[in-house]
Amino acid sequence: MYPFREGSFAVRNAWYVAAFARDVGRALVSRIILNQPVVLYRKEDGVAVAVGGRCPHRHFPLGASCLRGDTIVCGYHGIAFGADGACVDIPAQAHVPRSYRIPTYPLVEHGMWLWIWMGDAAANPALLPDLDDIGFTTPGLYPEPLFTHEVACRYQLLNDNLLDLSHLAFLHSSSIGTIENARTPETVTQEPRVLRSRRYIRDCEPTPAMARRGVTGLVDQVVGMDFHLPGLHAGIGDHFVATGDAESWGEPLARSRPFHAITPSTPTSTYYFFGIATMDPDHAERSAKFLAPVIDEDIFASVEIEKMIALVGGNPPELMIKSDHNAVLGRRMLQAMMDAEAREAATA
Repeated sequence: MYPFREGSFAVRNAWYVAAFARDVGRALVSRIILNQPVVLYRKEDGVAVAVGGRCPHRHFPLGASCLRGDTIVCGYHGIAFGADGACVDIPAQAHVPRSYRIPTYPLVEHGMWLWIWMGDAAANPALLPDLDDIGFTTPGLYPEPLFTHEVACRYQLLNDNLLDLSHLAFLHSSSIGTIENARTPETVTQEPRVLRSRRYIRDCEPTPAMARRGVTGLVDQVVGMDFHLPGLHAGIGDHFVATGDAESWGEPLARSRPFHAITPSTPTSTYYFFGIATMDPDHAERSAKFLAPVIDEDIFASVEIEKMIALVGGNPPELMIKSDHNAVLGRRMLQAMMDAEAREAATA
């Protein structure tokens, strides 16, 4: 499946964001993750759990059912399943077969997210992104969850968008981008399961958004993204008084750590969870108002590309340019992870 080899969809033995922790309570939350139906909820003790979202009787969606205590009661025929997946009641018969159950999935609350493990291998907590490394615990910055979107495109289109930030100069030219986002050389470093990019921009005009806030004169920027494979992009967006200002150079004008969690749903749909940490402890409402159109632009571009791929069909060739380097590395790293899983499955 474009842009991967035929038969490759997504890495399975990994953690993906299933929801923001704040969004899961006693109400059932339905998801389709890696093409599998899932239901999320919190038990009466507050612990969040993830179970299969399909009743094995007649395939009724359990997310459209109800919660009784810690058990899900199917809304079609009343068959009940506990948080451990075991069936605890079949109203139409006295005997409950031991094999009558639904899947369960490891679910971990980490940072502001709930992370799910959909793979066959044992869940590995060591593979969760380190909160210090992603900037979640940066002193003086305050993280907030903002948006959850279900996007009508394959997940790699959103990954590609975040791996090539030269698009800021054009897709986001009225808000957070300047031409220097495309013209400034990018520094890329590759580590196991992490791909980092940085642009160090000197003596540039403030972004349109900063200019509207009254920022005048030249600024220095650090713009980048750390891709923690397979599904989290932790960004950096720092703006300082330019080094040419002898009195105030280096003074921070704005600092942020945007978090983009990309979770494959179906081959042509994706969950996109966006949050951000800024210098303002009360920034959630203002950030949401300012950044909603920016995220909408990324979604628009990705959905339109999905439509074009569907129109031309197959695995269309691309004429690559220099700024594609980081995105190509990201694709290759994901493909290598999928290939390794396929080899392990073949020898199991």
